[in-house]
Amino acid sequence: MVKIHDIVFEPYVSEEEIDTAIAKITERLNADYENERPVFLSVLNGSFMFTSEVMKKFKRECDIQFVKLGSYEGTESTGDVRTLIGLNKSLAGKKVVILEDIVDTGGTLQELDKILKEKNVSDYKVATLFYKPSMYRGSIKIDYAGIEIPNEFIVGYGLDYDGLGRNLTAVYKRKS
Repeated sequence: MVKIHDIVFEPYVSEEEIDTAIAKITERLNADYENERPVFLSVLNGSFMFTSEVMKKFKRECDIQFVKLGSYEGTESTGDVRTLIGLNKSLAGKKVVILEDIVDTGGTLQELDKILKEKNVSDYKVATLFYKPSMYRGSIKIDYAGIEIPNEFIVGYGLDYDGLGRNLTAVYKRKS
């Protein structure tokens, strides 16, 4: 158990399960981009640990860029996605892989879809460490999903509760 601010969280996904999920995603990325040079687009802040592990395991040439969008206040999504830090290099004609920590409603992906279309990318795919299919309202295909979970509020491995918990190496869910 861990307590963050006013909420108690219990163990949910082990570090070993996370490592296995990332290895499977990266194995597929290595195969799918065998003759390509993708641009990995890391969605900050939550995906920094996921991104780091994907970068270590990806065995081909690649570029990386970062974007920061926000939609959470406390434990709830506001539904209003705001671009906080944008892209600084051209993506025109590039193949992009979005690296997300978690996909729930899909609001962030909808905003990224608009941004990537404006940037004239040739193609993009979505890789997420955690995916909540019961919450997903978007139409964008999730190409690589590490671990499917129900609608639980989770922290750890990059995911936070009001700024805390990102440094946990396993994932915890709010205790019922």
